[in-house]
Amino acid sequence: MGCGCLCDDIELHTEHQRIVSAEQACELGRELFLNHGHDDALPSALVDGQPAAMDEAIEVAAEILTGADMPLVYGLSNSTSESQQVAIMLAEEIGAVVDSHTSLTHGPALVGAQLVGKVTCTLGEVKNRADLIVYWGTNPVETHPRHLSKFTLDPEGTYVPGGRSDRTMVLIDVRETSSASAADRVVQIRPGTDFELLLALRALVEDQPIAPRLVEASGLPLEQLTDLVHLMKSARFGVFFFGPGLTMTRGAHINVAALFALTASLNAVTKFAAMPMRAHGNDAGADSVMSWQTGYQFGVDFTRGFPRANPGEFTAVDLLMRHEADAALILAADPWMTMPQAAVDHLNRIPVVVIDRRTMPPRGTARVHFTTAAPGISAPGTAYRMDKVPLTMRPAVHSPHSTDEDVLRGIYDAVSRRQDHAVHTRSSPLPGTLASPV
Repeated sequence: MGCGCLCDDIELHTEHQRIVSAEQACELGRELFLNHGHDDALPSALVDGQPAAMDEAIEVAAEILTGADMPLVYGLSNSTSESQQVAIMLAEEIGAVVDSHTSLTHGPALVGAQLVGKVTCTLGEVKNRADLIVYWGTNPVETHPRHLSKFTLDPEGTYVPGGRSDRTMVLIDVRETSSASAADRVVQIRPGTDFELLLALRALVEDQPIAPRLVEASGLPLEQLTDLVHLMKSARFGVFFFGPGLTMTRGAHINVAALFALTASLNAVTKFAAMPMRAHGNDAGADSVMSWQTGYQFGVDFTRGFPRANPGEFTAVDLLMRHEADAALILAADPWMTMPQAAVDHLNRIPVVVIDRRTMPPRGTARVHFTTAAPGISAPGTAYRMDKVPLTMRPAVHSPHSTDEDVLRGIYDAVSRRQDHAVHTRSSPLPGTLASPV
């Protein structure tokens, strides 16, 4: 999967079960589609680095996960929602902690929404209605290359028939990025002052007095803040799109709560919405599936037999850095590249089961590795776009490998058989004795 845009207008052309062109795709999409197929010749399963039968690998994976006191199931966001459902079922069955990429990226956005609520919309509404686009702490030209051209800035919409000429784009960030050339206004603020700026803007929206230190902290003159608020209040439909520059900096979830509060205040005078820029293809799906299965959106603990969540306690990085996880199942993720070194060091000390599209160091050192078909390329399934709209993906080519869902169901069934056998063994009377009467 690519980014959270999940563009549904890409045309793939194939020859001899290889994708040879991807019309409408951005550079990220072309890299994803055109480089697919190089791992088709890899074994579907590896145990200790050696090719193995699928049934054998599944049994070894089940043995690792059932033998652990606190197994970790991590990833999910680059897999289908059907696979995510089975992964969470498996986590519950083995009494594991299950977490997604969300805890490393937009977990603070979910916590902020729980604090104050949120006003949001779909990307279709943005395309057809929005005349003011504000990107905050994100660089969409590099991270979501078609976001501007497909949804926010360039397309002609029902109420913005002029497309780009009817829209205004504001970029708020701590430095000038490649997205600055597309913006009408670039607002460069001091690092770590997002919260103070958001409070100042909300005070101006509500015609409340502003503490001078809030204005000073942002490094922006009051006149510029006043002009920015006037632009927001004058919009017919404005949207905040925010990224890790807001969620993963000083303030984290408090920053997002302040942005959602500002959005609510703007709705007293106009229409405004806010939406996180989700990076992984099915980030939003992981949140949705986790919510309806457990009641929580990320970092869920099943070790007591029921779901409970607490960011910072049951999130993957924290669990690994405290050396609490003693086995891990990694689903379509690369924690070796995204987690702090201390977490990676502990991950390398425990037995790991990997389900992914390819094998490469250090994932090649996993105790068990399953090579699986790629969703949206060689496997079907459902994924949620960043605005929580579900999309059905169809395969363009055939894969010799199983899907994530098939492998997870195989492990789940193997775990269930082991646990049923353990229960039966414990309940059977010892030789030469009589069973206790009921």
